[in-house]
Amino acid sequence: MEFNVNDVTKKIMDTIQKEYKELKTLNVMILGKTGVGKSTLINNMFNKKMADVGVGKPITKDIKKITLPDFPLAIFDTPGLELGGDFNVDSLMDAVVNEIDKGIRSGDVSQAIHCIWYCISTPSHRIEQTEIDFLKRFLGKTSEYDVPVIVVLTQSYSKRDAQKLKSEVEKENLPIVNVVPVLAENYEIDDEYTAKAYGLEHLSEIMNNVIPDAVQKTFIAVQKVNLELKKGKAQAVVASSAVAAAATGAVPIPFSDAAVLVPEQIAMIGGITVIFGVPMDQGTVMTIISATIGTAGTTVLGKTIAANLIKLIPAVGSVVGGVISAATAAALTAALGEAYIAIMVMVCKGDLSIADLKSEKGKAEITRIFTEQLKVKRDKNGEPIE
Repeated sequence: MEFNVNDVTKKIMDTIQKEYKELKTLNVMILGKTGVGKSTLINNMFNKKMADVGVGKPITKDIKKITLPDFPLAIFDTPGLELGGDFNVDSLMDAVVNEIDKGIRSGDVSQAIHCIWYCISTPSHRIEQTEIDFLKRFLGKTSEYDVPVIVVLTQSYSKRDAQKLKSEVEKENLPIVNVVPVLAENYEIDDEYTAKAYGLEHLSEIMNNVIPDAVQKTFIAVQKVNLELKKGKAQAVVASSAVAAAATGAVPIPFSDAAVLVPEQIAMIGGITVIFGVPMDQGTVMTIISATIGTAGTTVLGKTIAANLIKLIPAVGSVVGGVISAATAAALTAALGEAYIAIMVMVCKGDLSIADLKSEKGKAEITRIFTEQLKVKRDKNGEPIE
């Protein structure tokens, strides 16, 4: 069987689309007084600008559901609270509770509310008694549903003020997950000083720990602030793929049966792409595959392994009698996965663009990363495995 880079690329793209479609929808509800910076918080947490360009569908007179096509995230936005005057607090409270209840009763994890952010603006310096009373009533009415509530201190330009307000909220002993100060984006105070954004990564860690397991993969994919979460999840995919490749590689199949390992690595690359939430087109994927494994059968995605690749990792395995060892199959799979993760991280950080990946310079960088990962696998292993 002959290796075909076009065929493998198409299968990877199909896998990416399938993985995206299988993600459960993550539903986040957000509450807070007018002007607390809810839109800024939302748009800086996730891969896409939900609050500005999302399609807002009113589901009650008090709640708007914001979604984007083919993006597994829904923001349930509530109007800015006006605690006093003519604002109907009871109406909003009922609408929120009914929405939470409806989602749970549906039995569909993609319909349930998975986390609630209650936003308080740090520059207010204190939490008013009316807001404490509202929070207590709200938490009391929603306690039976066990939906995690995180108090987010937005617009935290001053970390000192944020810590004071955090302490003040914590003194109330509310049944909430945590109080998290956040400055969602850099804030220019004057020409000489800019307050740097912070807190979103911590918020993402807390949220990832409290949402249901069924939507954790979705959250890791749609959030953009915590690359360590993405890397950790991606490395778990690589580890399981390497084990699967080892099981396949341990079977004595001749070189002529090329692409025996293809399904393991196709699933791995598709899974990693979804985790990082990087929009990949077929041409870019083909470039990456070509730069790592070549186009003429010198592939680590199958049993046909070029001699020069084997020489790069003499300590992890060798070819005996026309077959590849389990250790070699696992090492090559892991090297490809780690190289792909490194490329995704560079794209997310802005060190490489999608356009760069298709350039000659980009191809050379991809090849360098892959070769380096092969050497790492060689150096980490001891005596050759025959």
